[in-house]
Amino acid sequence: MSGTGFLTGVAAVFIAAAAPLAGQVTNPVPPAAKSIAAGAQLYQKYCKACHGEDATGDGPQAPKDIHPPNLRDAEWKYGATDGEIFANISNGIGPKFDMKSMKSRMTATDIWNVVNYLRSIGPVNDQITR
Repeated sequence: MSGTGFLTGVAAVFIAAAAPLAGQVTNPVPPAAKSIAAGAQLYQKYCKACHGEDATGDGPQAPKDIHPPNLRDAEWKYGATDGEIFANISNGIGPKFDMKSMKSRMTATDIWNVVNYLRSIGPVNDQITR
């Protein structure tokens, strides 16, 4: 299986896996400048309305009475590994799913690019608390 097909297959297996396994999934897309730039564009298209232009959680279209997480700070209560971030973007965050699933709007590669972008603007993994 090549490139996108492989990533789609990885995503399908990953999405079907139980949430605790998400932390064990390794990002198959290297955090190169091209990936980060693509992730930044996707973030602007799909995420900034709720998470804000600068990812601090102050977007104008966040659901009423919901404050989306600041993606630049060191507190990530929904998981901070690449696999957990991928799962959150792909599947949304329950129980009410104020953060909707993006798997019908973005490919697995797109989501990994967003993960790489978030890593480039946020704290390093060992500084994140849960």
